[in-house]
Amino acid sequence: MRVLNHLSEETSPYLLQHAYNPVDWYPWGEKALQKARYEDKPILVSIGYSACHWCHVMEKESFEDEETAQLMNKYFVNIKIDREERPDLDHIYMDAVQAIAGAGGWPLNVFLTPDCKPFYGGTYFPPQRAFNKPSWKEVLSGVYQLFTDKRQEIESQAEELTQHIGKSSIAAQLKNTIDVDGKEIFSWREANLIFENIINQADKVWGGFGNAPKFPQTFTIKYLLRYYHYTKNENALKYACLSLDKMLYGGIYDHIGGGFARYSTDAQWLAPHFEKMLYDNALIISTLCDAYQLTRNKRYKDTVGQTIDFIKRELMNDEGGFYSALDADSEGEEGKYYVWSFEEIKEILENDAGLFCEFYDISPQGNWEHKNILRVLIPAPEFAKTKSINEAEFEAFLKACAEKLLQARGKRVRPQLDDKILLGWNALMNIALSKAAVAFEEASYKELAVKNIKFLLLQFAADKGLMHHTFKNGIAKYPAFLDDYAYLIKACIQLQEVTSEQTYLQNALLLIDTVIENFGENINDHFHYTGKKQEDVIIRKKEIYDGAIPSGNSVMAANLFYLSMVFNKKEWKERAIKMLNDLSEMIIKYPTSFANWACILIDQAALVNEIAIIGKDFIPLRDELLSHFIPNKILQSTEISSGNEFPLLSNKTALQEPLVYLCRNYSCSSPQKNLDMIIDQIASGINFKDNYNN
Repeated sequence: MRVLNHLSEETSPYLLQHAYNPVDWYPWGEKALQKARYEDKPILVSIGYSACHWCHVMEKESFEDEETAQLMNKYFVNIKIDREERPDLDHIYMDAVQAIAGAGGWPLNVFLTPDCKPFYGGTYFPPQRAFNKPSWKEVLSGVYQLFTDKRQEIESQAEELTQHIGKSSIAAQLKNTIDVDGKEIFSWREANLIFENIINQADKVWGGFGNAPKFPQTFTIKYLLRYYHYTKNENALKYACLSLDKMLYGGIYDHIGGGFARYSTDAQWLAPHFEKMLYDNALIISTLCDAYQLTRNKRYKDTVGQTIDFIKRELMNDEGGFYSALDADSEGEEGKYYVWSFEEIKEILENDAGLFCEFYDISPQGNWEHKNILRVLIPAPEFAKTKSINEAEFEAFLKACAEKLLQARGKRVRPQLDDKILLGWNALMNIALSKAAVAFEEASYKELAVKNIKFLLLQFAADKGLMHHTFKNGIAKYPAFLDDYAYLIKACIQLQEVTSEQTYLQNALLLIDTVIENFGENINDHFHYTGKKQEDVIIRKKEIYDGAIPSGNSVMAANLFYLSMVFNKKEWKERAIKMLNDLSEMIIKYPTSFANWACILIDQAALVNEIAIIGKDFIPLRDELLSHFIPNKILQSTEISSGNEFPLLSNKTALQEPLVYLCRNYSCSSPQKNLDMIIDQIASGINFKDNYNN
């Protein structure tokens, strides 16, 4: 009979997966930490997440093994952490392992002194020696012997490593050597250098940046789209769309059910790591909306629609909250739910199988481990032409076949759902829905965004304006992190633009005050990742890199720029300038690691368009404006000016018809009834060549 360990009362699906392990796992908390101090034992912290394939592998090989568990229980206090519940702890101990081993990843296994300072660690360890790695049992015995025999050295090493992590996390360490006043950095010269450095890393054949494994890197694509918008450089659009198209055609995209996997293991986007994460899909949707507004490519619109349908079908609860992820594995096998044999397709599609299989590269021998991952080698319009088939009829054919396969796939054992709801990831999805609503003029997306934000503001609220990080089974817990607040503020800003409800700006104002009070020490510095009242971390880090998700600091810089204009808060703009200036050299040299920062920089170089739409029946004008790609804008719209509450709206009036007011660079043009004239004025204000040559 299996015995439950201390994880049995947790809500995280990842932690509950380990609740029956013979390892005496504890969740992170005072009970486990006090036990380590009292027994003077080293702590083993193992960090992963529910959709992590190699986490499952190590669990099966080692954590479910009785003999291995006895070693772990004898020598260590064992703590399991869901990295998505506690990204703050993951950041700290991931930095430690990267410093120790030169690389990181999940599962993350790190050994701590009883006062939680790291001294050794790694990622996956096999049950027997393999892959030039020692076995997990050897690691356990060796680490404990080292801790016992050389305790003083271990303590000293742990202290040095902790100090190193603390110093490396300070954003000011990356301050550029050029003393600027906020104007020189925001120039086309820097924007052009960023573009050149991105193109140097671009895969000119298969899209993406760098070598396999390939991640979507949506912020880098967003920068290229902005660069094209401002400069009309065709190469920028070419390589942005190449990356998007290759992902859309590749196996990283689920051609049957919609949605994107986390990354591709190969350079051609064929074989994904099959987990589907909410944040990836939110960020890709946002990027596809930008690309659609610039290109009007129907494929982008269709992909967004199919992906949102997937999220509504498989990742949404009745209250409008979005779950975190779907596992990569089912029935203990990675990708089993998503791949097909040639015979399965023939049996389901019968006479339609031949054409369908030819289009999606499905063959008897398979294109991945003797199975088939659907991918497109020739785009549908070109393929239909080679077969002398009407394009619309061919698309209808593919859709009908996909529906049959989706129905058949629904009978398989589904991957496990990680049904915790995270504030930050939901806010990213909210932003994506708002963008999709205006890009495709789809009211249902806006309605879903409104429903979601109501759920977030209600269910994640804590005391004194603070928020929680995660929600499940009616319980919200853990203090929200910087990312959570930053993304939620941006979601409020975005929703205000698409709904004209100024209450969202008031929400954003309260949230930004909370961030400044709880996450910032110096008025001109970057923000900590954790709030000042959080006491169970050994250091408070400042995260600045844009990784799989944008750094909370880069999003906060954009929020400060925007809301400084809305509420006439000069000190917020000065802080944002300082944040951007301090990182300018790194942004220019390593733009794929600072791509969201780079987007802010180029928007500021292009100058911000302050737009107010005022008057009766203003909504058609607002929606038409929002259908255009104008990333460097601040927009407020209303039927009646609201006095001096919002400077952008004050002292502006309209008589019979709504008027559009445009201000930029401390100068305002005369109000216009004709939106085309405003769009032309915005376009004419972008003078790349003159700015670059100065």
